[in-house]
Amino acid sequence: MPQDRPIPTSPPLPVHPPPAATRAGAVPGSRIQLDSSLRRWFSRNLGLWRSRRLYFFPEEEPIRVDMLLRVESFSEPIEGEAAYRFTWWPEKEYDFFDRKPRYVREGVMEAFLCGHQLRRSRGYLCGSPTKSQIRQVDEHEMIFESHYLEWDILEQIRLVDQDRFRSRSIYSWRNGELDLAEVHHEIRLEGPAGHGDAVA
Repeated sequence: MPQDRPIPTSPPLPVHPPPAATRAGAVPGSRIQLDSSLRRWFSRNLGLWRSRRLYFFPEEEPIRVDMLLRVESFSEPIEGEAAYRFTWWPEKEYDFFDRKPRYVREGVMEAFLCGHQLRRSRGYLCGSPTKSQIRQVDEHEMIFESHYLEWDILEQIRLVDQDRFRSRSIYSWRNGELDLAEVHHEIRLEGPAGHGDAVA
């Protein structure tokens, strides 16, 4: 009687991770994983920045202003997946605020990351709460689209050179007409490990 032989089996098939759209935290049809890509990108922005800004108004010469901007995160977000605080104040005003008094010299804004949406406690051009839709260009750049009152605003922020610099461009349409273009060159002064990178 022949001895029992083991039945040959096929080699195991390789296991591939599921597509990004089916992983936990991802939205079907989207490449953005909410719990990783967006939160990781925002965490790379924490710290203190020097923001050198140039504003282009219709039929005016460009106006310059240098600001300081601190970005902090809440250790326990009270809304959304993550929460942040933005504090700004002037470093060198030139005559910007004299010529454009509707802009606030210094202030605080809180923002909450809720899926593909960023909810701000106030807008750039008004004191009312605003919402921005987020689109991810790649691992270094985000686009924010906001619509409130008579304004439509497109903001692009890109981290450059291992997060030592940020490039920001903002375009604001008022009642369908381009009313303002801004270019911000931002230099990191303190990293996220610096003082004030998290708030209670």
